[in-house]
Amino acid sequence: MALAASLKEADITAALAACQAAESFKHKDFFAKVGLTAKSPEDIKAAFAIIDQDKSGFIEEDELKLFLQNFSASARALTDAETKAFLKAGDVDGDGMIGMDGEKTIVNQ
Repeated sequence: MALAASLKEADITAALAACQAAESFKHKDFFAKVGLTAKSPEDIKAAFAIIDQDKSGFIEEDELKLFLQNFSASARALTDAETKAFLKAGDVDGDGMIGMDGEKTIVNQ
């Protein structure tokens, strides 16, 4: 996966294993375990571009639901409750999407 190129495989594996069960995904824990919190703003912007599958400049709910699959094709989809909680954490203006400013905030919380 494209995000895996800039992160350590062992960190990705550990982060995905920690949220393998439904309702176990916690974005703050995942970002820390996978190493995104230590990345530069440029790296965060590149990660955002990968997650923004339709290149709209925003990460919408359907893209967020498949967030973990950006790290491993065999990863599970987030549950509806996990997706909504993740979206709420990053949606700084209440428009139902995460823009790049929200992504910076959500990664570095």
